[in-house]
Amino acid sequence: MSFTVHGLPVSQGIAIGYAHLVSHALLEVNHYQIAARHLKAELERFDTAVETVENELLALRVSATAASPHNEVSAFIDLQRMMLQDPVLVEAAREKIQEHHYNAEWALVQQMEVVVEQFRQIEDPYLRERQADVVQVVERLVKALLGDPGHLPNRRKDGLGTVIVAHDLSPADTIGFRNHIAGFITDIGGSTSHTAIVARNLGIPAIVGLRHIRDLLRANELIIVDGTRGIAIIDPDESVIEEYMLRRAALELERSKLKRLRDTQAATLGGEVIQLLANISGPQDMIQIKETNADGVGLFRTEFLFIDRDTLPDEDEQYEIYRSVIKAAAGKPVTARTFDIGADKTLAGVPRNEPNPALGLRAVRYSLAEPKIFLTQLRALLRASAHGNLQIMIPMLAHADEIEQTLKLIEKAKEELREEKIKFNEHMPVGGMVEVPAAALALGMFIRRLDFLSIGTNDLIQYTLAVDRGNESVGRLYDPLHPAVLKLISGTVQTAQRAELPVSVCGEMAGSSAYTLLLLGMGLKSFSMHPARILEIKQHILRADLAELIPKTQRLLKLDEPARIREAVEKLEG
Repeated sequence: MSFTVHGLPVSQGIAIGYAHLVSHALLEVNHYQIAARHLKAELERFDTAVETVENELLALRVSATAASPHNEVSAFIDLQRMMLQDPVLVEAAREKIQEHHYNAEWALVQQMEVVVEQFRQIEDPYLRERQADVVQVVERLVKALLGDPGHLPNRRKDGLGTVIVAHDLSPADTIGFRNHIAGFITDIGGSTSHTAIVARNLGIPAIVGLRHIRDLLRANELIIVDGTRGIAIIDPDESVIEEYMLRRAALELERSKLKRLRDTQAATLGGEVIQLLANISGPQDMIQIKETNADGVGLFRTEFLFIDRDTLPDEDEQYEIYRSVIKAAAGKPVTARTFDIGADKTLAGVPRNEPNPALGLRAVRYSLAEPKIFLTQLRALLRASAHGNLQIMIPMLAHADEIEQTLKLIEKAKEELREEKIKFNEHMPVGGMVEVPAAALALGMFIRRLDFLSIGTNDLIQYTLAVDRGNESVGRLYDPLHPAVLKLISGTVQTAQRAELPVSVCGEMAGSSAYTLLLLGMGLKSFSMHPARILEIKQHILRADLAELIPKTQRLLKLDEPARIREAVEKLEG
C-alpha cells in the first residue's frame, strides 16, 4: 500500500530506489563478566577492534578525498578518528574492562552513555548533535568486536538505485555507501548534523527526522526520496514514479544550467549589483568559493579553530590559518568573526557550567571575560590583515561598553605589534553582528562606533521568539516570517543604509531561495551563505525586479497575520 511521510529535507534532489534497511539494534549488547585469566585476551580484543576501526576510517578518508575536493567531508572522518584516541571514551572503556571485568562491548556502550549524557547538557545545537558522532564511533567498534564488518548494497540492474533506511547514519557510512546508493532516509537527525552536511557535499538526496520510518518499512520496498520537499513516498504507483523521474531529469538539467552562472555577475533586472559572499569554517572551504566564484568570505567562523581540541591554538597557528584563507581569497574580502565560544561549549578541555548558557557568558561576553585569549586572536588577525582584504566582526553585541572594550583591546594589540615592528593593516575595518533584539532596536550605538554590520538571523530569530531551534518540542515556533522578526531585519537594513553603513545577512535566511526576494525587497544588497547555495540564489537575483519588489515588500511588512505574510512572500515570485 502506498503512503507518504514527511521529514526534514537536508540534501536536495530526487532519489528513486529500493529500501535497504540498516539495523540500529547493534548497541543492544550482552553483558557478562570476564574471568581474570581471560582479561588480557579481552583487552587485546578491545585494542584490535580500535585498530581495525582506525584503519577503516583511514581508508574512508583516502576514498573521500579522492571522491570529493571538499575537505569538510574528510574533516568529519578525522573527528571520529580523534574520538578513537579520546581518553574520555576509549581509555575509560578500557579501564572498565580492566577494573570491573566487563566484556568489551558492554564497557564501550556504558562509557558511551556517560559521554552522550554530557553532550545532551550542551545548549548549542551544533555541538549537541555531536553526540551522534560518539554513538557512530562506538557502533563501529562494537561491529568490529562482533566480527560484523557490514556490507554495502549491490548496484541494481533495472536502472533504479538503492535507498538506505536507517535509524541514523554516520558520515563515514554515508561516504562508504556513496557509490552504491541513490539517497537515504533516517529516523533522527538535523540539518546541522555531520551526516546531513556530508550528504549535501556529495550530492546525495536525503531526509532525516522521519521518526519510526526504519520500523515501518520492509526490505526492497520501492521508495521515492524528495530531498527538496522532505517527502518520502513508499510503494508509489507507476504514474507517480513516472512523474518523479521527469522531475529528477528537470532538476539535473537545472543544476547543469546553474554552473553556467559561475562567472555571471549577480545583478537584478534593473542592473543593481548584489554581493554574494560565502560562510566558511576554515581554509578547506575556500575550494568551494573558487568553484562558485563567490565575491568573498562574509563569515569565517573562527571558533572552529578552538573547539574539538585539548589545547588552545597559539598566535602563530591562528595567524597561519587566517593568512591561508586571505591568500586563497586572492584579494576578495574576508570577514572573520571573532570566536563565538560560550559557557555551553568545551574550550581546551575545560567545561563551564551555567544555569542558562544561551543567555550567559558566550560570544563577545566570553571574549571580554578572557582578555588574554581574545588578545591573542586579535594579534593573529591583525598580523594576517597585512596579506589581503581582511575585516573582523564581533558576535552578539548588545551594549555600547562591549564595543568600547573590544576596540580598546584591538588598539592594545596594534600598539604591541607596532613596538615589535610587525606589519598589519592600520585601518582594518571592525564590524558587529546584530543577533539580539536589543542590538536591532538600538543601532545608533553600533553605527557610531563600527564600520559595518552583519545580521545573524539564526540567533536573532531564536532570541526574538524565545525559541530554541534545536529543541524539537518547540521547533515549529521557530519562524523566520514572524512579523516581529521581519520588522527587526528590515529596520536594521534601512537604518544602516541611511547611515551609509554596509550591512549584510549571514544567517540561514540568506541562503534560502524562499527568502531571497523578500530580503532584496527590504533593500539588502549583501548576502552571505553556504557556498553550495550561491548559484541558486544568484539565479533568483538575476530574475528580480526591484522596482516591483520594493513596494510589494513594504506592503507585506505592514501585515501582522503569519498566514497572510507567508502568502504574500510566495506571491513575490509572481
